[in-house]
Amino acid sequence: MFLIAEQGLAMTLVPVNPVTSRRHFLQAAGCGFGAIALAALQAERAAANPLAPRAPHFTPRARRVIFLFMQGGPSHMDLFDYKPRLARSHGQPLPFTLPAVEQTVGMNNTRLLGPVAGIRPHGQSGLLVSDLLPNLARHADDLCVLRGMVADSPNHPTAINFLHTGALNDLRPSLGAWLAYGLGTENRNLPGYITILPGEGERNYNSAFLPAIYQGTPIQDVGGSRPPIRHLSDAGTSPNVQRRRLDLIQAMNRRHLERLRADQQMEGVIESFELAFRMQAEAPRLVDLTGETRRTLDLYGIGREPTDQFGRQCLLARRLAEAGVRFIQVTLNGWDHHGSIRSAIPVSCARADRPIAGLLADLKARGLLHDTLVVWAGEFGRTPHSQDLTMGQAPLSEFGREHNPHGFTIWLAGGGVKGGFTHGATDDFGYRAVTGRVHMHDLHATILHLLGLNHERLTFRVAGRDFRLTDVHGEVVREIMA
Repeated sequence: MFLIAEQGLAMTLVPVNPVTSRRHFLQAAGCGFGAIALAALQAERAAANPLAPRAPHFTPRARRVIFLFMQGGPSHMDLFDYKPRLARSHGQPLPFTLPAVEQTVGMNNTRLLGPVAGIRPHGQSGLLVSDLLPNLARHADDLCVLRGMVADSPNHPTAINFLHTGALNDLRPSLGAWLAYGLGTENRNLPGYITILPGEGERNYNSAFLPAIYQGTPIQDVGGSRPPIRHLSDAGTSPNVQRRRLDLIQAMNRRHLERLRADQQMEGVIESFELAFRMQAEAPRLVDLTGETRRTLDLYGIGREPTDQFGRQCLLARRLAEAGVRFIQVTLNGWDHHGSIRSAIPVSCARADRPIAGLLADLKARGLLHDTLVVWAGEFGRTPHSQDLTMGQAPLSEFGREHNPHGFTIWLAGGGVKGGFTHGATDDFGYRAVTGRVHMHDLHATILHLLGLNHERLTFRVAGRDFRLTDVHGEVVREIMA
């Protein structure tokens, strides 16, 4: 361990998971001899390199995912789901009863809270986008908006865990880990899953019982004083010497593994060390944005506030996608608007609007959008009624909104989904999904399907049971596919 730490070979790049189980690979159920032979060949390649590209179950529409996580729960009524009746009823008492278990502080005198900004049709499709997102609105015909999303928890920790792993409380593999496990990566020098400024916690990008090599690699800094990936390089030692030292310790690790026959943690150590060493050849170049043109930097809003940091995250996501990383997550916090939403949500939108629009434009210009699935989502939405955190000392215009998992909005773009398309609807006030309901398990099943994976067949056996991302649920939303 000391030798590796001294050389900066980042064991932390793919943290070893102590509960890692033996790897099981995709089974070609019901296939002929040729397919069985192919599956055997893939299993042999995967044994040597668990991140080697693997064939999907069927022809995919997308090859990679960029997941834009808006942490906190964006308000769908103020961004994509305009409700004329809510606007007309601003300030009136609620016409419906709230669940007793969800009544929280600041809800004693709650009233309906109309949209805080205009929402207008854009593009040839006439898709509705808030005035707070003028740059994104120019891409309305690329967006596939799901207005009938439903989640299972109104609390941040469990809802975030559910969005990322399909489980409320249990430690389960994340969506990115499942995709890396099922498809590998297209670049052997990079992880299959990278998460940029993951503020939501390690368990939400972990591999759980999947092999540790599939866990998300965090990038902890962009444009700051710290290195983006810790311990990535060792300028004081030549690559040849590093390789010889790594070979020595890996030989000892493998001897230990052969002696014990089954040491899942040591297996993860071996794979992680090898990937960390290979990353030194490519990752430093990818995380260095100094070679980008001024035009590209301006496209993402880099070099200006308030878009500089998130713009760097989005540009880095494009570079990683282009380099062959299977799943890239980009996190932007600050969407938990319990108070003063009228003044707070424009700030969040100003941080996000130009970078996201720049990402879509850049992907399209490079011919990447058609096979890159971009997902924009929070863990839930907001209520159409107000939350008063001032104990009655402020006007209604200063109130915020509570959490709402009963009906909210996400959108997708590229990767085989219909552009300029709206699926599902909430009620007249934006509180509950009433048509085109898409549960979080359905979203996960659909994302896997777009990448050519059957969510019922992508399984991993542990503790005598086959586990999957969608548990025993999930229906593919075929209506949104181009």
